[in-house]
Amino acid sequence: MLTVCNYHYIRPNFDTNYPSIFGVTPSAFKKQLKLLKDKGDFVSPQDLISNVKVALSSKNNYHFVTFDDGLKEQFQYALPILDELQIPAIFFANSKNHENLEVSTVHKIHLLRSIIAPADFLKKVTSFEKVPISSLDKENAKKTYIYDNLESAILKYILNFKMNFKQQEGIIKTVFEDFFNEEEELEKLYMNQNEMIHLAYQGYLGSHTHSHYPLGLLKSSDIQFELEHSKFFFEKHTNSKIEMVAYPYGSPEACNIDVATIAAKVNYKLGFTTTRGINTENNNLLLLNRFDCNDLPGGKNYRPV
Repeated sequence: MLTVCNYHYIRPNFDTNYPSIFGVTPSAFKKQLKLLKDKGDFVSPQDLISNVKVALSSKNNYHFVTFDDGLKEQFQYALPILDELQIPAIFFANSKNHENLEVSTVHKIHLLRSIIAPADFLKKVTSFEKVPISSLDKENAKKTYIYDNLESAILKYILNFKMNFKQQEGIIKTVFEDFFNEEEELEKLYMNQNEMIHLAYQGYLGSHTHSHYPLGLLKSSDIQFELEHSKFFFEKHTNSKIEMVAYPYGSPEACNIDVATIAAKVNYKLGFTTTRGINTENNNLLLLNRFDCNDLPGGKNYRPV
């Protein structure tokens, strides 16, 4: 069986005006890895590609460490700890950040939410676009964003599931430009090409698609572009083979069986969702489960059974 543990932000502190950027400190990261190391062996990306069915069918518990978004802090703070503990990992990046030189809309939202109160941000968004939200939408928002308060969950749900991408990107771009310099934030947020080449040389680089969209809400041709273009871009610019993909958002709406079928069509071998659960031989290889790091031993939400 296979337990996949996923991380995003890794930084020494998360002090902001408003809670919006969540992650773990390097010391907490190291502590959790040591806890997991006592509960099973870590598997490398190469071994998983070659022997995934063996790992899934085994009674032994294998662990696989993943990171989403290709953030510079992952390279700066997490990679040295992984190397010290001799634990392999995979880092999933978006090609749009490097090809189009744009901050992903999701990260623009994180940055804006760190300096604007949730209620004020919601007012800014709905001043551009009136979006009706039902009681069911509110329930879905709470279920989707379980770590956020209700106002923040509704804000994120409206942006990600009640608006089309052009609406969302246009609104957030306008607000973002009032507060941040995109070129400066791009350089601070994401790994540069040399850092990605370093990861690729170790077999540690994967795709997080091109634009960080919830793929299941796109038409088939756009899903294929998002998956295929990112794969091609990173293979070309790092002279490596990209065989794993992590689907942005990772919910059932964002990565369904149609998305998995297209991922297989463009030659991904393994795909990762954010559905919580241990993987066994019954899992679809292109729709593997992943735990948020907070839900595993050492995480702030972990509750032993």
